[in-house]
Amino acid sequence: MERSSVDLLDVLAFVRVVETGAFARAAERMGISKSILSRRVARLEEQLGARLLTRTAQGAQPTDIGEAYYARASNILADLEAAREVVAEAVTQIAGPIRMSAPLSFGSQYLAPALADFARLHPRVELDVSLDDRTVDLVGGGYDLAVRIGKLPDSALVARRIAPVRAAVLASPSYLAGRGRPESPRDLNDHDLLLYANTGRGNQWRFRVNGRWDYVHGHVRFRADNGELLREAACAGLGVVILPTFIAAPAIESGALEVLLRDYPLDENGLHVVMPPGRATTARVRALVDFLAARFGPEPDWDPCWMADAGSDS
Repeated sequence: MERSSVDLLDVLAFVRVVETGAFARAAERMGISKSILSRRVARLEEQLGARLLTRTAQGAQPTDIGEAYYARASNILADLEAAREVVAEAVTQIAGPIRMSAPLSFGSQYLAPALADFARLHPRVELDVSLDDRTVDLVGGGYDLAVRIGKLPDSALVARRIAPVRAAVLASPSYLAGRGRPESPRDLNDHDLLLYANTGRGNQWRFRVNGRWDYVHGHVRFRADNGELLREAACAGLGVVILPTFIAAPAIESGALEVLLRDYPLDENGLHVVMPPGRATTARVRALVDFLAARFGPEPDWDPCWMADAGSDS
C-alpha cells in the first residue's frame, strides 16, 4: 500500500513542540491555537504509526523514536528554509550568472559595450554570452534570455520589445554612377542585388507601394549570412543592398553608402528580449532587460532623425 505523504505543517508543529518543550509555547510561536497544534501532532503520529511525544504536566518530551525523527525533520526544515532564502535572494539581489544569446552583428557592435557597462554597474553578476545569428533553444540550452531581431512567432517565451529595427536600401556612389539610381522598387529588377541569406524570402525584396506590398527580383550578385560582409560588398560597389540601420549607419554617415527609395517603406522589425517564463522573475535578469531597454529604446541612437520620423507601414 502506498503511504500518504505527511503535511509539512504537521511536521513543523512537532518540531516546534520539541524545541519549546510545551504545546502552549509552540502554538504561540506558530501563531495558532493550542488545540489546532495538538491535532496536527496527533495526525502526524497517526500517519507515522508511532508515538513521538510524551505529554507531561510540565510540557512534552520526545520519545526515543521522536528524538530520531526530530533530528532528521529539523534538518529537512532548515534545508527548506535555506532554499526559500536562496529564492528570495534570487528575486531581490542583482547577483549570479546570466547566460544569454544575441545576433552576431548587433552583439559585437552595440551589445558588447552595453554589457560591459552593465557588468561594471553590477559586479556580482556573471555574464556568459553567445553571439550567433541562429535562433537557439533557450530552455534546452539553459539560457536566461536572448536578444532577437525581427517579428517574433507565438511561443511560451516572455518577450519585451526594446526598440524598432529599421532597414534602408543602399548602394555606393561608384555603383550608382555606373548603373544609375533606381527611382522606384521595380527599377531594382535591372540591378545587382546583395542578399542576406537568412530572411527566408529567397531572391526577392518587398516594398510598400500605393498601400500594397510589391515584390522585386534582381540579379543576385552576392549572398551572405552576415550584415557586415554585405555592407563591405556594397561599399565596394558590387550592388544594391538592404541592411538594418544599426549595421549601415557608419557607412551612411561617412558617405560610403547612399540611401535609396526613401519614399517606399520596408518592413520594420523589432529589437526584443525573450526569456523562459521562470527566468523573467529573477532580479539579475530583470535588471539587465531594464538596462537594455534604457540603453537602446525607445528610439535607437543609430537611426538618423529622418529614418525615425519616416517609420513604416509594415
